[in-house]
Amino acid sequence: MGTSLNLAQTDNGNSSMKEIVEMMARALVDRPQAVSVSEVNGTHSCIVELSVAKEDIGKIIGKQGRTADAMRTIVGAVSAKMNKRSVLEIIG
Repeated sequence: MGTSLNLAQTDNGNSSMKEIVEMMARALVDRPQAVSVSEVNGTHSCIVELSVAKEDIGKIIGKQGRTADAMRTIVGAVSAKMNKRSVLEIIG
């Protein structure tokens, strides 16, 4: 599981929010091939929709929503560096 996430890549435009969310989700689920991420960009905001297999939805949400909250915190931090507001929607 040697996946590392370099948030500094976003400064150069090398990684998009979509790629970051996809990388995190694939590391958490049992069926990474079923992970799908779509991104709707606006001028000052971005909506990221994460879709996973039904049996993996619990792994993405986590106990009491802690994993989902952590992912949303990371998305918020990365989007703040890009001077945008981002929302992560998890679709089962």
